[in-house]
Amino acid sequence: MRTGWQSGPIRDADRTGADHPSASLIRALDQPVVYSALTLVVFATVWQIYGTFAKGLLIPTFTETMVDLGRLLFTRELWEALWISNQAMVIGFAIAVVIGVPVGLLLGRFRRAERYLDVYLSILLVTPLAAIIPLLVISVGFGLLSRVILVTLFAVVMIIVSARAGVRQVDPSLIQMARSFGADERRIWQRVLVPGAMPSIMTGLRLGLGRAVQAMVIVELLMVSVGIGGLILKFRGFFQPGALYAVIIIVVLEAVLLVNLMAWLERRLSPSTHTARGASR
Repeated sequence: MRTGWQSGPIRDADRTGADHPSASLIRALDQPVVYSALTLVVFATVWQIYGTFAKGLLIPTFTETMVDLGRLLFTRELWEALWISNQAMVIGFAIAVVIGVPVGLLLGRFRRAERYLDVYLSILLVTPLAAIIPLLVISVGFGLLSRVILVTLFAVVMIIVSARAGVRQVDPSLIQMARSFGADERRIWQRVLVPGAMPSIMTGLRLGLGRAVQAMVIVELLMVSVGIGGLILKFRGFFQPGALYAVIIIVVLEAVLLVNLMAWLERRLSPSTHTARGASR
């Protein structure tokens, strides 16, 4: 049993231990950024060792790839390729959002609309979209329009499915309560359905954006050799592995940046959902 004169020093000692430099170091290391940096260091080390001893024709070392990456960043060729590729990606994703969100909300709200459109949604979900590239070439040619159509088809499915799921997750009792207070259909959409479905909608936008980046590269690899896909094919054909891997890293970094921006927008539009997720952890 502690006496009164002992409690003060003991509390001071405990507080001193909590503020010890080792405790501060542990708290600093226990951060997601630190874990990501350590993972990157381990990955780069393994890559460097493997590339050094494998001596493959298309297996550069990590340092060779970084040198080529730095060189590419100061070339006009890379930025022109990014401009060409991102035109199709941005336009196609914007069209997918304009189409996908309203269609998904309608499918989630009205069962009759789902009966008419669900079969087409199922076809888009199971069809390997790379297989329709020859149809696009035959119908609309090799231009920007065909690339935009493929990006839209890649992204719109995830957006529709997520928006539909968001509406269906809204508690029906909230809709009944709104009706009991005299809310019409427009008010129900504004005050209940859209706010309740917003987290799922934003998740669908993040997933759709990732698929749009995939489609941006796939269409240029399989249909027309322009933009980023053209650079990948060029560096592979001329056996420039460092530049080839550097272009792939640039595409990955762009995808990560865009997805993080979408996640930031999601936190801005539905902060309560993220607060609940953080509390549950």
